[in-house]
Amino acid sequence: MKSQWECFLQNLGVWEGSFTNFSPQGTLLNDTSSRLCLEGLNNNQTVRLTLSRSGRDDLIKEYSSVGGGLLFFENGSFSEGLIQLGPFSEFGAELALVHENRRLRLVQLFDKTGQPKELILIREHLAGSPVAERPTLQINDLLGEWLGQAVTIYPDWRSPDLYSTTLKLQLDDAGRLIQSTSFGERTITSTATMKGPILLFDQDPEKQVQVLLLPDGASATSLLKVQLRQPFFLEVGWLVQPNLRQRMIRSYNEKGEWVSLTLVTEERKV
Repeated sequence: MKSQWECFLQNLGVWEGSFTNFSPQGTLLNDTSSRLCLEGLNNNQTVRLTLSRSGRDDLIKEYSSVGGGLLFFENGSFSEGLIQLGPFSEFGAELALVHENRRLRLVQLFDKTGQPKELILIREHLAGSPVAERPTLQINDLLGEWLGQAVTIYPDWRSPDLYSTTLKLQLDDAGRLIQSTSFGERTITSTATMKGPILLFDQDPEKQVQVLLLPDGASATSLLKVQLRQPFFLEVGWLVQPNLRQRMIRSYNEKGEWVSLTLVTEERKV
């Protein structure tokens, strides 16, 4: 196992791309080009982050350790966010996937009532490498059976869990999406209605889950309201190739405490 610092170092380089803001309903609000430099100093004992965005002052940070609400996977993928949902306070987290010379990062923000407030989709590639962005995700891109491998890591540093997953997505005669998810011994089946770029899993009025289909093969998943006394999760998906997808899930318990981070790499059964 690599250390968390070694996993962080997988992200060194100059990443060029854009920050795109969306409303919770998927309306594009604005798009800003970006350049993010992650530079190792003192034999990589320190990392300096410099973020440049048009029309804004540069953001500069230095890291000599990682922790808190931040966890990395061995391929450099990571998530950073609040470790506790508080009553009457804003909430949010970033989920970041890495594939070869590209990164896809999603920031999900919620207002003080727990309602989705804004999404920021960050698409990046290493400077000098080809840009191979995928089209906006469509439901047909996801239909079929996906076989995956998942790794779950924990903020308390206990050993990771490794397990296989199955995800089946199909449309019924009425045009509703039927989703069947299996991991370990558990299988969960749910259905969603489709309206524009939104899939709404609405069987339980108290736990309605929205999936937003986004550019570059991305998807953002969350409850329509995050609140205490109810476990919840945030998820980003990324269709990196027609039959290859990554997903990251950041999970919280009923006390609003961050409890785990899962990375799923899945291939469509052909």
